[in-house]
Parts: sequence; structure tokens; C-alpha cells
Amino acid sequence: MSKLFEPLAVGGLSLANRIVIAPMCQYSADEGRMTDWHTIHLGHLALSGAALLTIEATAVVPEGRITYGDVGLWDDETEAAMARVLESVRRHSDMPIAIQLAHAGRKASTDLPWKGGKQIAPDAPDGWQTEAPSAVPFAADEHPPVALDAARLATIRDAFADSARRAARLGIDAVQIHAAHGYLLHQFLSPLSNTRDDDYGGSLDNRMRFPLEVYDAVRAAFPADKPVTVRVSGTDWVEGGWDAEQTVAFARALEARGCAAIHVSSGGLDPRQQIPVGPSYQVPLARAVKQAVAIPVVAVGLITDYEQAEAIVGTGDADLIALARTILYDPRWPWHAAAHLGARVKAPDQYLRSQPRQYRHLFDVEGSAGS
Repeated sequence: MSKLFEPLAVGGLSLANRIVIAPMCQYSADEGRMTDWHTIHLGHLALSGAALLTIEATAVVPEGRITYGDVGLWDDETEAAMARVLESVRRHSDMPIAIQLAHAGRKASTDLPWKGGKQIAPDAPDGWQTEAPSAVPFAADEHPPVALDAARLATIRDAFADSARRAARLGIDAVQIHAAHGYLLHQFLSPLSNTRDDDYGGSLDNRMRFPLEVYDAVRAAFPADKPVTVRVSGTDWVEGGWDAEQTVAFARALEARGCAAIHVSSGGLDPRQQIPVGPSYQVPLARAVKQAVAIPVVAVGLITDYEQAEAIVGTGDADLIALARTILYDPRWPWHAAAHLGARVKAPDQYLRSQPRQYRHLFDVEGSAGS
């Protein structure tokens, strides 16, 4: 039996296997509103045979977008646009759908990646003033962010909760809070970006305070029977920054508050980072968290091979693996992994005849999705 294709419960959500689709920004929204591109993008991933589809980093306020093309969920218009996309996707797939709620902090107001991704000045078209724990820019040549005061912290915290309520109205199955990759909540956690001298800076407990307040607000706003999870960067890959030991402390604090799972990535906070990129390079970070908590842990990062994924889950380094670029390159990766490992996978009725002869028992016909 393949461990990768065993079912798993995350909070109150039942997953068919251990493969989840990570949130992937598409930078293709119109003033925060999803477009037809998102219907295509999410629609084809929802037919992949994975256990969970996660909507990309979704800004809780306009200023929290990474770029002017980011998806948002901060008002009725952005909610309605997302509702239209979800209606189309769900018409042909019953895959559970999660959403990643986010605020980019000092890494906001940038151009689209395929246009260079540089910061856009506050007074330039498509740019705005960024905000962060401290007035410390991501790069030395960038316009510095404004340090958040108590009133603005409360506004952002409440915005996370409001977006969670909108997600609940949309029937979304889980919320993931983005506290990784150098965005706002990660900026609070790391001493490299958080130089505050109030209750939100200095000690580890103080640096964790605002991310935990956001978690509590989201957890209270989202239905109790649906999971709230958190994505973290296990290390900044910079001396004196956020590291695995602090990540474990944060994970334990989240678990104590009812967090349903921890998704462990890394980096993104400081341009000085030295990342040892290679297959499974982030798995040791997931393993450290997995050894410290009882809730499910998700590993991600250059997981491309079927046996590699099976080993990560089978040896207990993590409970699930997340795919991003891998599944963009091969949208049927879960099918191929199931064929390789002798497992079964769900496929839409319209695709059942694609089953190769040598894998005639690959598709779960009784549980197939589609119309």
C-alpha cells in the first residue's frame, strides 16, 4: 500500500490522499477580482487527482497585495468574482478547496514577475505606500514601508477575520494563513525585519504576538468544523534571522490554539538569503516541526519524483506533500504517481478512457467526479 495515497483527516476535513496543491500566485486579477484565467487555472488543477486545491495568496486589504494583479477578498466585488470562479470549478470537481489569506507587508507594491517584479514607488501608477512592522525596506534601494501603529494593526487583524468570513460564505473548505516567504506575518516573526520596541517586537513571544492574534481572529471567524492552517518559513537562511528552533516554538503555540496543520516552506524575507536548493531541501525543516507537534505537517520544495514523495510521507518526515511548479509542469502528476505506486486516483468521467492498458485499475470509477 502506498502511504502517499492513504486518506488523512486535517481538522474536520477528510483528504483522499497526501498530495495537496500549494497556493500559486497568478498575478492575473483585475483590482483584486478573479478573472477567466483563474477559472482555467484552478479548473484544470481541480481535475488532477490531488486531495486539496489551495487558492493563491489572497490579500485581505488592497495594500496587502504583492502586485496590482493579485487576487483579493476584501469587499463584495472581490467576493462575487471568486464566487463565479468557484461555481465553475465545482461544477466539474468535488475536490476540497482551501484559500491562503495574506498581506505582503513591505514586499507589496511590486510589478508583475514577468515585467521584472521590482518595487513600484508609491506615487507611480499601480504603486502604493507599503506597511510593515518596522520602517525597514526589503532591499536597501527600495522605498521604505511605514511602521504599523496600533490602530492599523487592529484594522489588518480584523481584515483577516472579515476575509475568513467571506471565505466561509463561499463554501471554502479550509483557510491557510500566510506567515511565510517574507510577507507581513513573517516580517513580524523575524528579528531581521521586526525592530519594534513595543509589545510586538524584541522577544520571541512579542514577535509571535501579532501573527497569533491574526490566527485567533481567523479561527473565531471561520466555521469551527473547518480547519485553519498556517504556512511558515522554517528559516530565513540568514545568520541571526528566523530559524528552525523559533519555527518549532511558533508551531507549538499555534497547535495549542487549535491550528489544524502547519505547512513548512522557507526563505523570502531577506535578499541576503543563501538557500541550498536541491531535491527535498526543505524537508528537514518540516521534519523538525513534525517531531515537535501532533498535528499534520506539510512539506514542500522541489518535490518532483514519485518515490521521493512516497519516502517523505512513508518515513514520517511529513504527513503531506505540497506541489506547486511541479504540478504546473505536469497537471496529472497525481495520476502518474498513483500509477507508479500501484494506487488508485479519482478522475473525471470524461477522462476515464485515457487510462493506459497497463494501469487498467488506476482510476477510482465509483468515486469519479464530473458530469
